[in-house]
Amino acid sequence: MEVKLKKIGINLWEIPKQPEMKVKAVIYAKKELLDQIYRDQSLFQLIQSASLPKVISPVVAMPDIHEGFGLPIGGVMATDGLVSSGAVGMDINCGVRLLFSQMKYDQKTFSPDILRLLVHKIESEVPIGLGGKHRHQLQKISFAEVITHGAQALVKNGFATPADIQSIEENGCLPGADLRYLSPRAIKRAEKELGTLGSGNHFVEIQRIREVFDPDLAKKWGLSLDQICVMIHTGSRALGHQTCLDYTQRFFQEESKYGIKAPVRNLASLPASSPTGAAYLSAMAGCVNFAFANRQLITWFVRKVFEEVFKKPEAQLTLLYDVAHNIAKWEEHQGKKVLVHRKGATRALPANHPQNPQKYLQTGHPAIVPGSMGTASYVMVGLPSVVQTFCSINHGAGRTMSRGEAIRTIKKEDFEQKMGKIIYNMPFHKIVDEAPQAYKDIDLVVETLVEAGLTKKVCRLEPLAVIKGD
Repeated sequence: MEVKLKKIGINLWEIPKQPEMKVKAVIYAKKELLDQIYRDQSLFQLIQSASLPKVISPVVAMPDIHEGFGLPIGGVMATDGLVSSGAVGMDINCGVRLLFSQMKYDQKTFSPDILRLLVHKIESEVPIGLGGKHRHQLQKISFAEVITHGAQALVKNGFATPADIQSIEENGCLPGADLRYLSPRAIKRAEKELGTLGSGNHFVEIQRIREVFDPDLAKKWGLSLDQICVMIHTGSRALGHQTCLDYTQRFFQEESKYGIKAPVRNLASLPASSPTGAAYLSAMAGCVNFAFANRQLITWFVRKVFEEVFKKPEAQLTLLYDVAHNIAKWEEHQGKKVLVHRKGATRALPANHPQNPQKYLQTGHPAIVPGSMGTASYVMVGLPSVVQTFCSINHGAGRTMSRGEAIRTIKKEDFEQKMGKIIYNMPFHKIVDEAPQAYKDIDLVVETLVEAGLTKKVCRLEPLAVIKGD
C-alpha cells in the first residue's frame, strides 16, 4: 500500500483515512524532507497508531519522524485513558539538558588542546558506551530513592541544587513511581548505570552559541552570543529498555481481556486504569525519574571538570532546562485530561501556559532540540498554536539512514570533512553510524515548525567537541 499525503496547511500533510484508522494522522514536514520520510515504514506505523481505540485525533508526526518500535520516533499520540508501552519506547525519558557558562568563546581558551583535555577528563568521570557502569563509589545515593524522587533525591548529597530542580521538567520527579513494578532484571541491569552516558545517539557536547534570533528572550534566559554551553543527551539506560520489553509482552498477553487488538504487537495497549496498565505507568515513572537523576549526576561530573580546567567563576555551569523526549503523561488538552505519549518529541509549552515551571511561566520554557553529531542544535520556544500538536515539537534531526546503512555507505574521508574542526572522542569505525550524513538536515527540520507557526528559534548552537559512546 502506498501512502499518498494530502497537503492541508503550511508544511502540514494528512494521511488519507484508511479503513482501519479511527482518527486522523498528520505529519509536519517541508516538501524537501518527504523523500527521506518515505524511505522507511514510519508512515505505516503512524497509520497503525491511528487505528488504536481511545486515541484522540490527530496522531501527529514531527518532521524528524523515522521508523521506531511501535509508534514512530517523532510521534505524538494522545488517548482517552489507553496506554501503550511501545508508544513510549525503549529509552524511557531519553532527554536533553542544556547548561550555560559565563565564558565566551575565543580560540586560545578553547584551543583544540584544551577541548581534548575537557573531553578526556569528562570521559574519565562519566562512563560511556553500551553497558557502561560507574567506576565511582556512589553509596550515598539510594537506587530506591532515585526511582521514587528522581533528581530531587540528589539534592541532599550535593549532586543537585534547588535551582537545578526548578529547571527540570516535572521538577525532576514524575509522581507515581514505585520500585515494586520494575522487574528484578530491569533493576539488576540498571543498578550501577546511574551517571553513565550510554551509546547510540547519546552524547555530551561542548557548544558555542553562534546565532541569537530573539535577543530579548535569550537575555531573560541568560543566553548570549558566543557563550560556551554544554548539552547532555541520554536517558534511563537499561532500566527503560528492559521495562519496555517487560510490559510490551504483558500488554500483548492481556489485550484480549479488554477487547483490544493492536495492529502490531509493538503497539500492544491496555486501559491505563487496568492493573497492568497502572503498573506500567508506575514503572515508567520510575524510569523517567532514573533518567532525570542520570542527567543530573552527569552534570555534577561535567561541572567538576570545568572547575578543574578553568579555575574561575565564569566556568560555573547553570542549568537552563532539562526536557524529556520519550514519556507518557497526563495533561489537559482540548478541554479534558488525556494521556499524551511523546516518542522522540519535546514538550514546548508556550508563554503563560499553567503547566510551565514558575520561572518560565511568562516566557514559555526552553525547548531544546539537539542536532546530529557535527551539526547545529537549537533552543526553541513554543507559540500559542503549538496546542495543535498537544504542545509538542521535534526532538532532533531524525535519522535518514539505518545504522547498518550508515556503516556500509559512509566513507571516513566524507565523515571527517563533515566534522571539520570539531573534536570527537571515538575512532571513525566506532561512531560512523552516528555520522551527520545519517541524519536529516536539522535546519530544514526546525524551519518546518517555525514556518508552520508552532514555534520560534531563540538560539543556534554549534559544537566544538563531542563525546559519544560506541
